[in-house]
Amino acid sequence: MVNTSGIAKPTAAWINFFALLVFVLLQPVMGLLSDRVGRRPLLIAFGVLGTVVVVPSLTLLSHTSDPVYAFLLMVGPLAVSSLYTSISAVVKAELFPTSIRALGVGLPYALTVAVFGGTAEYIALWFKKAGHENWYFYYVTACVLISLLVYIRMRETSDASPLDEDVSRSRD
Repeated sequence: MVNTSGIAKPTAAWINFFALLVFVLLQPVMGLLSDRVGRRPLLIAFGVLGTVVVVPSLTLLSHTSDPVYAFLLMVGPLAVSSLYTSISAVVKAELFPTSIRALGVGLPYALTVAVFGGTAEYIALWFKKAGHENWYFYYVTACVLISLLVYIRMRETSDASPLDEDVSRSRD
């Protein structure tokens, strides 16, 4: 918002604060929804909506200087992201039995955060420097699309979860 839209830093900080506050409040709501409909439907919804929403939202955000519109353009994609972020930890834990859970969750998480999260800023700045800032939007969309392909093929993790076995063993 500051570099591209020209929104003042203090205003951008407040926009981010309130958008992230809404995002935080959505986490338990989406978690409850996943308990009712399953984890996989939320992940698929995240993949579909994320693939559709990223480019238009970021493109519009890069062209607005209206703080209210910028806030709305941030809340929309964050609401979509909450379909994933609210359940990602439990989904990863439900994929693995206790004996390998730490490795099964930790290693892929560390690798993907290092590869994608660690390079995101550099890739975005590289596209901006090359005069193609909006290409980064397509890069993010491609990452979401790849995750969607995984979610479509994965099993529902809340069915017969290894976490349920762990709970029942601890009660015995």
